[in-house]
Amino acid sequence: MDSQVLSNNHNDIIRLDKASKVYQMGTEEVRALAGVNVSFKRGSFWAIMGPSGSGKSTMMNILGCLDRLSSGRYYLEGRDVSTLDDDSLSELRLKYLGFIFQSFNLISQLTVQRNIELPLYYLGWDSVRSAQRAKEIAEEVGLGDRLGHRPTELSGGQMQRVAIGRALANDPQILFADEPTGNLDTATGEQILELLVKLNEQGKTIIIVTHEATIADHARNKIHMLDGRIDRVEGGGNEAN
Repeated sequence: MDSQVLSNNHNDIIRLDKASKVYQMGTEEVRALAGVNVSFKRGSFWAIMGPSGSGKSTMMNILGCLDRLSSGRYYLEGRDVSTLDDDSLSELRLKYLGFIFQSFNLISQLTVQRNIELPLYYLGWDSVRSAQRAKEIAEEVGLGDRLGHRPTELSGGQMQRVAIGRALANDPQILFADEPTGNLDTATGEQILELLVKLNEQGKTIIIVTHEATIADHARNKIHMLDGRIDRVEGGGNEAN
């Protein structure tokens, strides 16, 4: 990938510049990211792939502002977020990013509506406004008739739809999905992926981490990670090395 360079296009929503992440494991240093350069265009749909230990999960955590770089720069909407403190990163995640996890991470004591509303609570929305927003999103993800149910009363596919609804509550610019169909059967997983495709068509930038080629095929662009580096890129428009 050495012949490629970072994009400086104003349509880039994300840009990593010489991004490295090193973990100290006792006396040993493990380089999870090794000087990665990559940019993601606004409204694109990417799958990050690679074997265990390739750096794909570390890449996701960095992009989602869940972890910090050891060196290099991370630009989000042209803003260098590499040096932000923890409170600023939390505010950034809450306002601009959405997360979908393999294990759903729902609160079992709360109803579908309350689970979807959760980010809005932290944003300071009043109860009437947040309830209306939750109902709108529930309809969008196909759960309009399940607002009063709790996670234990739902199927795996329905729980993942709640998780997607919660991720959409703050109207994020970017959706991150970590193995979003890992706990679902094939047919249900396909429905979830079709929902992500629909959200991308509506303008959301979507980045998923997966080790399954059939899942990655729903993305228009793919990054293949190996040993903390980008091994190759498939798809149009964006550049990496």
